[in-house]
Amino acid sequence: MNVYDFTVKNNKLEDVSLADYKGKVLLIINSATHCGYTKQYPALEELYKKYQDRDFVILDFPCNQFGGQAPEDIDEYVGICTLKHGVTFQSSIRLK
Repeated sequence: MNVYDFTVKNNKLEDVSLADYKGKVLLIINSATHCGYTKQYPALEELYKKYQDRDFVILDFPCNQFGGQAPEDIDEYVGICTLKHGVTFQSSIRLK
């Protein structure tokens, strides 16, 4: 099994096959809005903007399993990422 065998849900709860990303450079991150590392979002966004035209994709998988640091529902999470941190890459996708 490899990464392209997985199907995930996007922030609209639609199925997305990771096979759709074959041939692209993927940076897959695990994130949480109440984690000390949320300051990474501006740097990730800068990286994304710099390389998106070279088939670079960031897939953000939020996780609430480690200390309850991502308690929001998907809509709230996306709002925090876009409004507070200026994220334009694919945030809030979840494993099916």
